[in-house]
Amino acid sequence: MRDTSDIILQRLMGLHPKIIDLTLDRMERLLTALGEPQDKIPPAIHIAGTNGKGSTQAMIRAGLEAAGKSVHAYTSPHLARFHERIRLAGELISEAELSAMLDECEARNNGGNITFFEITTCAGFLAFSRHPADYTLLEVGLGGRLDATNVITPALSIITPVDLDHQQYLGETLAEIAAEKAGIIKRGVPVIIGPQHDEALEVIEARAARLGAPVLAYGQQWHVREEAGRLVYQDETGLLDLPLPNLPGPHQVMNAGAVLTALRFLGCDEAACEAAVTQAEWPARMQKLKTGPLVEAAQGAELWLDGGHNPAAGAVIAATLDRLPDRPTHLICGMLNTKDIVGYLHPLAKRARSLTAVSIPGEANTLPAEATAEAATRAGFAHVAEAETVAQALADIVAKDPHARVLICGSLYLAGAVLRENG
Repeated sequence: MRDTSDIILQRLMGLHPKIIDLTLDRMERLLTALGEPQDKIPPAIHIAGTNGKGSTQAMIRAGLEAAGKSVHAYTSPHLARFHERIRLAGELISEAELSAMLDECEARNNGGNITFFEITTCAGFLAFSRHPADYTLLEVGLGGRLDATNVITPALSIITPVDLDHQQYLGETLAEIAAEKAGIIKRGVPVIIGPQHDEALEVIEARAARLGAPVLAYGQQWHVREEAGRLVYQDETGLLDLPLPNLPGPHQVMNAGAVLTALRFLGCDEAACEAAVTQAEWPARMQKLKTGPLVEAAQGAELWLDGGHNPAAGAVIAATLDRLPDRPTHLICGMLNTKDIVGYLHPLAKRARSLTAVSIPGEANTLPAEATAEAATRAGFAHVAEAETVAQALADIVAKDPHARVLICGSLYLAGAVLRENG
């Protein structure tokens, strides 16, 4: 039986013909009708960037909660259930409250033209405004300047590394994309800047200067590195020597650096900083699956899951695979038709023995498996196959290589489907 919220969400999909249509006009209209809930939420930390937003949010939440703070969190997209997008004081929003918030937003919208992401973001703001908490963590959906979350004045802004992605909406160059991401910077509000290409950093710093926003930038006000199997962080207040992040991958050291800068800015102690890097949980980001039907079907092969989908994500996945113990690696890959597939797969071609392409189940914008397979060949994969399902692909790989490491990758939508299938 379907949840009430699923029925409402399905209805809301029909309020605007485009899935993505970047403007703030519709948000502002509905928020006014709702009584401006975005102005009543706990102090916000606003996170934009191309890669690392979700991991950054997860680590900040772990640190703040370890410091005894209650934290709201908003993220997208969800993986298995929509409720994952809205976390109230540490707990996923309940079915009853989610349905009530969606109902209220739908009624106040009164059939007006609004995208699915916009009206559900309004529901998030409404829920946050009605529950006390110490902080609200807001992850940008797309871009920044015209993203639906960009209707607040935060206590702190964070911009994670900027790279090429969503060029059809954000611009063709790094400078153009960085300008959209930098749109979250508000007058006088401090901004933490993660590692950036020079072209992007110049744009971000210029906007911050125009708005008088204090800058805390990697390589300037703070530094972070891996040293002797530890994370070493330093800023003006001193040095931290911490365990490496529990979230896999060398790129998480840089994400952790921005997190530690945020926590120090907010007055958290070293124990909170250590909790941030050791206790964060973030599914489908180089997640090793340990239980469930797919794991049982793997029959002893390692099963990993990642939702990264752009060239920068492909590079960090490759770097993460380089750090894992030596084991034959095979990919099961499904991607959306809006992505740079060859750019994503190219850094992975030398790390994997094969790639099996699948279509993403239930996703209208999936790239057909045949097209993903063709792109994998162009990216340099020597052994490429196709399968009807992830389960079939897994069975074929394990039959040929029982001790394989299998990475299911290419899209958060595929990752969500896998998590649902795996229980």
